[in-house]
Amino acid sequence: MTIPDTEEPTLTVDELAARAGVTVRTVRFYGTRGLLPPPVIGPRRVGHYGAEHLSRLALIEQLQHHGMTLSAIERYLDQLPEDLSADDLAIHRALVASWGPDAPQEASREQLARRAGRELTEEDIDRLAALDALERTDDPDLFRIDPRVLHLGLRLLDVPIELETILAAHRVVLEHTRSAARELSRLFRDEVWGPERDHESVAGAERVKAKKSLSAHMQPLVVQALVIAFQRSMKQELRAWYGQDLD
Repeated sequence: MTIPDTEEPTLTVDELAARAGVTVRTVRFYGTRGLLPPPVIGPRRVGHYGAEHLSRLALIEQLQHHGMTLSAIERYLDQLPEDLSADDLAIHRALVASWGPDAPQEASREQLARRAGRELTEEDIDRLAALDALERTDDPDLFRIDPRVLHLGLRLLDVPIELETILAAHRVVLEHTRSAARELSRLFRDEVWGPERDHESVAGAERVKAKKSLSAHMQPLVVQALVIAFQRSMKQELRAWYGQDLD
């Protein structure tokens, strides 16, 4: 499902760099490499950037965390459709992030404010915590963050949804994803590696290693399948909600 972006590009290059957690020089360099689309030129020949640029920078950052060179990232981005929205890019980033292990980091309130583009209220912090994008510490100005979720959480800060609704939605997501994970694990255990296979010649540590290797190969495939299935389901629900085709 692709819904065109309605947010007008309003960020200056300095604001974009601050929101993305990079330098202005990096933004300009990515632009010359073709990794970022050109800005929209406004009055006084000032370039303005929007949600697509921010999402693309987040995707580049995630790809770099996986060890990809700029040349490899350039080839990766060249393969993406030209009309991808900021939301589509966010989905790509989520899939890329699923390849790696959890990597919690620390961030100060000031760093979070730069990424958000404004000072964060306690309600904002509560919203980010509800999404598991961050966790409070003993220091009220220091937080443990999940970089994979933070970008999404910051984008949701200005969406007019009550915190109680966010918490309810989060519970729904956790409940159904855990249920799906349990069922898929059971199916994997019973059908792919059933009890009869445990009596084969492969034993002990080698069998455990083989299971881990097979699981590592299956995980990204399962994640992609879940995302595709969820997108299709959401598209059907939105069609029924609006009574029209959102394509």
